Amino acid sequence: MPGWIGFPELLILLLVVLLVFGPKRLPEMGRSLGKGMREFKDSVTGKDEPVALPTATETTSSPTRENETAV
Repeated sequence: MPGWIGFPELLILLLVVLLVFGPKRLPEMGRSLGKGMREFKDSVTGKDEPVALPTATETTSSPTRENETAV
């Protein structure tokens, strides 16, 4: 016996998980598992969070000839 999990074993496993955790917790657990796997994949591949570029209102404008005051 090679040790592979077949279709009947998967059905039994899913039924046991459903009975233990209930139908309300399963989607929540699936989301957290997917989020954790995605974060792990991003950390392994070296992807970082996207850097937010400053918008026009956040940048400081340097004085130009038009708005310089004569001294």
